[in-house]
Amino acid sequence: MTREQRQHAKKRAAAEKKRKKLKAGDSDRQVKKSPVMLMFMIILAIYTLTPLLWLIINSTKTQGDLLSTFGLWFGNGFNLFDNIKELFTYRDGVYLRWFGNTLLYVVVGAGGATLLATLAGYGLAKFNFPGRRGVFATVIGAIAVPGTALAVPTFLLFAQLGLTNTPWAVILPSLVSPFGLYLIWSYAVNAVPMEIIEAARMDGAGEFRIFFQIVSRLLAPGIVTVLLFAIVATWNNYFLPLIMLSNPKWYPLTVGLSQWNAQATGSSPEPIFNLVVTGSLVTVIPIVIIFLMLQRFWESGLSAGGVKQ
Repeated sequence: MTREQRQHAKKRAAAEKKRKKLKAGDSDRQVKKSPVMLMFMIILAIYTLTPLLWLIINSTKTQGDLLSTFGLWFGNGFNLFDNIKELFTYRDGVYLRWFGNTLLYVVVGAGGATLLATLAGYGLAKFNFPGRRGVFATVIGAIAVPGTALAVPTFLLFAQLGLTNTPWAVILPSLVSPFGLYLIWSYAVNAVPMEIIEAARMDGAGEFRIFFQIVSRLLAPGIVTVLLFAIVATWNNYFLPLIMLSNPKWYPLTVGLSQWNAQATGSSPEPIFNLVVTGSLVTVIPIVIIFLMLQRFWESGLSAGGVKQ
């Protein structure tokens, strides 16, 4: 074999090796199909979407059709807009007041919880101070305590302070978010380099200016994730307002709709199931819109803090 033939053979062998490597990489990138997993996802999707489908269909029915027709099919007429009109005018539009109360609790409670969790999580991640480990251990322990276990002690405390039956009885407990603090801490550990903070300090920037102008932008995905958790938790909050509030004018939507549903029982029942179902549908719409607006930050906000550089 001549020298030229040996070189040609080496080139062919290298090209063949490269082709096999590229083919192996393409095969690794191919998604493996699993009929069992596909069936499981279809069942999970049906299980998840069926209640929403039931809610949408039954919000188009009258009171009579709601009780006499099949739940997953339409009634004799399309009464969605009539139900919405009656929903907003029933008892002088109390539903709109409950909707406004819920927005108040979400904006102040969830917004405040996100701000406090971000400040505290960033402080735990980037500042050294006496008792830091004890504070962090307390936060981790607080995550394991269910909110219902603290509801009665919180009620007794607020009763002594004279804050029950006021919006503060719902807002102040909502400001505490140990899980949100932990998420921000885990994200800030790697997302905020100390070099940037030290450079800003050398330029004369104060700690609050550093946080609001530099750190908050680096923590944006984590902040949005915590905000989404807080919004959902506050919007769906039922047990705390139930025990804290007795005046219907301060009810959120969850408690108000529950009271409407309870009207069907008692000595003088007044069932308004069509309004309860329509009100539930209207209640779901804002939270779905918020989720769709913020969900693009969801994966990055949860996973970025867990990647070690």
